[in-house]
Amino acid sequence: MKRKPVKAIASTLLALSLLIVGTAAAAVAMPQVLRKDGRYQLQVDGKPYLILGAQVNNSSAWPEVLPQVWPTIEALHANTMQVPIAWDQIEPKQGQFDFSFLDTLVAQAREHNVRLVLLWFASWKNNGPNYAPAWVKLDNQRYPRVIKKDGSTLNSLSPFGTATLDADRTAFVALMTHLRIIDGDRHTVIMMQVENESGTYGTDRDYSAAGDKLLQSPVPAAVLKKTGKPTGSWNQVFGKDAAEYSFAWAIAHYINEVASAGRAVYNLPMYANAALRDPFEPGPPGGYSSGGPTDNVLGIWRAAAPSLDLIAPDIYKREYAKYIAVLDRYHRADNPLFVGETGNDVAFARYVFAALGQQGIGFSPFGMDYTRYSNWPLGAKRIDEDTIKPFATNYALLAPLGGVIAELSFEGKVWGAAEPDETHEQTLDMGDWRVHIGYGQPQFGMDPPKGNEEKLGGVLIAQLGKNEYLVTGYHARVDFMPAKGRDGLRFLFERVEEGRYENGQWHFIREWNGDQTDYGLNFTGQPQILRVKLATY
Repeated sequence: MKRKPVKAIASTLLALSLLIVGTAAAAVAMPQVLRKDGRYQLQVDGKPYLILGAQVNNSSAWPEVLPQVWPTIEALHANTMQVPIAWDQIEPKQGQFDFSFLDTLVAQAREHNVRLVLLWFASWKNNGPNYAPAWVKLDNQRYPRVIKKDGSTLNSLSPFGTATLDADRTAFVALMTHLRIIDGDRHTVIMMQVENESGTYGTDRDYSAAGDKLLQSPVPAAVLKKTGKPTGSWNQVFGKDAAEYSFAWAIAHYINEVASAGRAVYNLPMYANAALRDPFEPGPPGGYSSGGPTDNVLGIWRAAAPSLDLIAPDIYKREYAKYIAVLDRYHRADNPLFVGETGNDVAFARYVFAALGQQGIGFSPFGMDYTRYSNWPLGAKRIDEDTIKPFATNYALLAPLGGVIAELSFEGKVWGAAEPDETHEQTLDMGDWRVHIGYGQPQFGMDPPKGNEEKLGGVLIAQLGKNEYLVTGYHARVDFMPAKGRDGLRFLFERVEEGRYENGQWHFIREWNGDQTDYGLNFTGQPQILRVKLATY
């Protein structure tokens, strides 16, 4: 009897394993981002899913460091962890791949009942190639860097490097192939970030011959359609902004090529993240990360990178006005809002309510592990129980509601607010009703809002039906008011129930009445969820 060669047997086994995984994966719905009427929903295992996330530090993605990570994730009540997967980690030598950390990570995530978002650190990590393998980042001839106008070279890899793109794409496809084999039937990994904070500091564009050529080339039809501009070259169409805008197209196109190839192998949702410019005083391109998905080039990015489900802002702006401005600019009809990275200091915790009020699909503070690293002043001075507590408190409140919030948000029936810096009250217009929110008021009496000593206040409201709402939050008073133009309407609380959600079902605890409703609905530091029914008379 003639025996098959070992290589042939191995190939057959691999093919069979892929077939089995593919069949099993087909039985369980893939994670996906749904769109309807300019609103979005992340689905995992066929159900609405809200990311209550945490991102580990850059250097925490190693097997022996994970024991310092999981206690933080557990303390946070996070359901999703974001972890870097670095190019130099999986392909230290060209063509030789090592996925041992990924295997360990996925296995441990399952043990901890936590989903994963993987961050592909490759050609760009905060504008540089520090996570690219040495055989890439030390070979400028084959893998060129960005050239400034004066002819000097920057650290950033050029988006015009065809060999760089080929190598990056090849590695990413290998990663997605392996991920499909080990996780295609479980979907522990629910989303991929492709590159990290792409763009370049110190120049508005790449002044290489390829960059010069692009500037004189016709603007692609997809960009013209998105921006409503007439035909012409980048210079002709965009004038003084042509350098930055064409560079944004080049980087977005590069990342789309990587993402598209990965999705062809294993079709997980994918996104890119943005190093922000100041929303009010941005300064010139190059002072911020030019070419990256900053708010002024989002239209170009959405046109150039259709394989990306979204662009996620990395928000380290502590000031309320700036934070809200960023949420406003990245919550678009063509872009789901996902705060994929934000500061881990106490002041940032309350913004989860504002993000979800903008139909956000998730929220994730950065640097959440016990490896004794701090990115102060962007984040907290130290990561300890006091730092984690406000985030954990919010997540513990929201976790049982996650599916409900995600489902109702997709219908445009969720509103939220975070406590401002200077003023101490807000009004939310919900169409049929308005609500007044006051911060720093006692539970009893009509004292005006004075603000909380620590800015921890936030409110989330979801409409369950006609005149029926879920209301929750911390350190705030909520007063319902008639809609605009109906100021004389006489109304009351027909019923206010306190309860909790268990497996998606409402569980009644008690009814609020009398003192508990005479002075609005008052939320303290205790986790409380109310089901409110309004009526007119």
